Amino acid sequence: MRKIGKLDWAFSGGRIPFGSTGEEPEFNSHDKISVLNTSKEAAKIGIFIFYEDQAPVGTYEVEVEPKRLRKIRINDLIDPEAVALERNYGCYIRSNIPVVVQFSRMATGQQANGIMGSMAFPAD
Repeated sequence: MRKIGKLDWAFSGGRIPFGSTGEEPEFNSHDKISVLNTSKEAAKIGIFIFYEDQAPVGTYEVEVEPKRLRKIRINDLIDPEAVALERNYGCYIRSNIPVVVQFSRMATGQQANGIMGSMAFPAD
């Protein structure tokens, strides 16, 4: 299987709602990225969070095993610091090998849950 994807990815529409009406952890409001690694080597992922009013935070380091998919909840990124809830943020993702990245959000602050997803922006 050949490597597919890009090294650099970004999305700008991040915002993790504070409120949740469902049970933890399945129905907590959250943002998530899915990283697909089709290569024969592990992908070393660096994640940087950008806010409107402060310097970027990062590097959050994650590894995706060869020929695997890994879902990463933005809520779970805590080192070097927890990602802030109820704040607009953007995200830059850098990989050592080509990967594919998708962004999704689950908002459960009301009784009617909302789920959305979109591809992150692949950069050359």
